[in-house]
Amino acid sequence: MSRINGFIGRRNFLKFAGLTTLSIGSITACNGMVTNRETITIPETNPNPNPVSANEARRRLIEGNKRFINQNRRYPNQSKKRLQSVAKIQYPFAAILGCADSRVPTEMVFDQGLGDLFVVRVAGNVASDETISSLEYAAATLGTQLIVVLGHKRCGAVRESINNRQFFNQIRSVPENIDGIDNINSDNIDGVDNSDDFENIEPPFSENQTKTNDVDSNKNAVINNIQYQTDKLRKNSAVLERLIQADRLRIVSAFYDIDTGKVQFLT
Repeated sequence: MSRINGFIGRRNFLKFAGLTTLSIGSITACNGMVTNRETITIPETNPNPNPVSANEARRRLIEGNKRFINQNRRYPNQSKKRLQSVAKIQYPFAAILGCADSRVPTEMVFDQGLGDLFVVRVAGNVASDETISSLEYAAATLGTQLIVVLGHKRCGAVRESINNRQFFNQIRSVPENIDGIDNINSDNIDGVDNSDDFENIEPPFSENQTKTNDVDSNKNAVINNIQYQTDKLRKNSAVLERLIQADRLRIVSAFYDIDTGKVQFLT
């Protein structure tokens, strides 16, 4: 089984578990299942009996983040009564595609409670087939009308994407007759298939940019990646695009500063 720094790539993990992307086939979202994204039926009306508009959802998130920053949190919807209520059915007012970084606990950052947010977290807040399917479920089945792609300052996944791409480019520039280097490329280093480990993260950078942990450089790359993943959600999902065209969904992007706790909406 191939590993990179002890990490088992997504494709190889699925193979190890006896699964493939297609054999997973259905993505379970606790009380619902998407078996085929191409055949998802969008209800004629919002399934939420009291739908929250995208503008109102955005306002709630902004106000919650202000409470978080000012240490004036209300810890809403965390009572036993709320627990019992959402155990029966859920209608989250917003969905968040965020990074898995432990410093970005989504419900805490926005001061929200049980059943308020439909959160999908993965390193680099990548809009993969799996994460898109989950967000389609939130929007089409649960009636969520706002999706936020939330990246954060000093994202390690973005930094490693930059550094590894530069490393691969350096390998390609080495003459092919030196020490058998012709047998090594970015898709197969030390027998490890890396062809899709970094392709889903898109932090454009200038050709002369060097490996760096510089805060400003990383922020620019993070924002580029946030915007890229936001665009990818629309381009790769007919379901989400149809909801957007029907004025039943809005997808926005946001940047979280791990030093201050502030969320800046970019769109």
